[in-house]
Amino acid sequence: MEAVQARGSLIVLTLEGPTSYLPGEDGPSGYEVDLVRAFAAHLGVEAQFQTHPSISALTTALARGEGDIAAAGLTVTSGREAHMLFGPAYKTVTEQLVCHNGGPAPTTLDDLGRARIVVLSGSSYLETLQALPAGPEALEWTERRAGSAMPLLEAVDAGEFDCTIADSHLADFARRRHPDLVVAMDISGEESLAWAYSDHVDGLGDVLTAWFGQIHQGDLLERLDETWFGQFGDFNYVDVSSFVDRVETRLPQYEHWFELAAERTTFDWDLLAAQAYQESHWDPDAISDTGVRGLMMLTLSTAERVGVEDRTDPRQSIVGGATYLEDLYQRVPSGVTGEDRIWFALAAYNVGMGHMYDARTLAERQGLDKDSWDDLVSVLPLLSDPAHYRGLRYGYARGQEPVRYVQKVREYRALLNAQGI
Repeated sequence: MEAVQARGSLIVLTLEGPTSYLPGEDGPSGYEVDLVRAFAAHLGVEAQFQTHPSISALTTALARGEGDIAAAGLTVTSGREAHMLFGPAYKTVTEQLVCHNGGPAPTTLDDLGRARIVVLSGSSYLETLQALPAGPEALEWTERRAGSAMPLLEAVDAGEFDCTIADSHLADFARRRHPDLVVAMDISGEESLAWAYSDHVDGLGDVLTAWFGQIHQGDLLERLDETWFGQFGDFNYVDVSSFVDRVETRLPQYEHWFELAAERTTFDWDLLAAQAYQESHWDPDAISDTGVRGLMMLTLSTAERVGVEDRTDPRQSIVGGATYLEDLYQRVPSGVTGEDRIWFALAAYNVGMGHMYDARTLAERQGLDKDSWDDLVSVLPLLSDPAHYRGLRYGYARGQEPVRYVQKVREYRALLNAQGI
């Protein structure tokens, strides 16, 4: 460990995948990337990532001492433990059979033989199949090398195969990109994901055990789960299918204006795009019963306030809506920080800033943190209860609506990211 700290870098072997490691212009991103960076910061070093094309290539490189740890969503299995060292578990998953909607989708182990199955080469899924009571002789499958099960899930979606196997969190992620995928059944119980580590680094196992012990006591893992897997909500086939279609047919017409608006405000363009989808489904001619209209569904008075002359003009609506959201963001009380400040501003866009101030008052009365979005979520619905809204400055409001509004914006943003946007 002294040598690792002396060179100033932790060499991390990984696999490319949407829930582990994704390269980008601003550097890599992913659940594993964020977790590794937190560990590297704890050591006082930088994380240096090296990607490999397959699980077997990754484990071979680790055995040769070419990396310090392998962080790639590896399942701890008895077969792997026979020749690899693992740190503490950080996540539990279930292996699931994922099939294409409308094709053969076995719901019992006895029916597996009637589906064309493709399996990730070198994966724990192979061990699971080989350990089934029917035995490997009764089943046939095709193996493919890849960095994750995602390319195989895409092959199933394209109809090349009937089914594949993936960890539950990846299957859930994939269905947001390919809504015609269905989970046919679980084929394992809960299993643990953990980092493998090199036996060439003395003391690394002890350091991993101590660090994971600390973060299991804190909220880091919970926050990472929320960031990468917790924003999707319940799967709704119609909603997700419509969204995926409109990403292809509608969003490209307006993406430039979202990017322009983002440059002028605090917000990322994908957040503004997600908000616009919640408002209008990216329909510039959208109009409500109350007269709000356009991509960002502006009222006439708000449009005049932010200089929008034609609410049905996509550019004006997007820039005007983003300007209005920025104004709300700046008016949020200074005690509200981080992402909570964004959720507060979005809620105010939906229900009005005055009602948000009332919600803060209610939170204080109930001994909650008025600066915490999570606490405001619990009190906003009370704004429709006479026992609570009487005596408040702004009175009655449909308080459940801003709660749902913010959640849907966050879900659509996560769906955008799931599309690789």
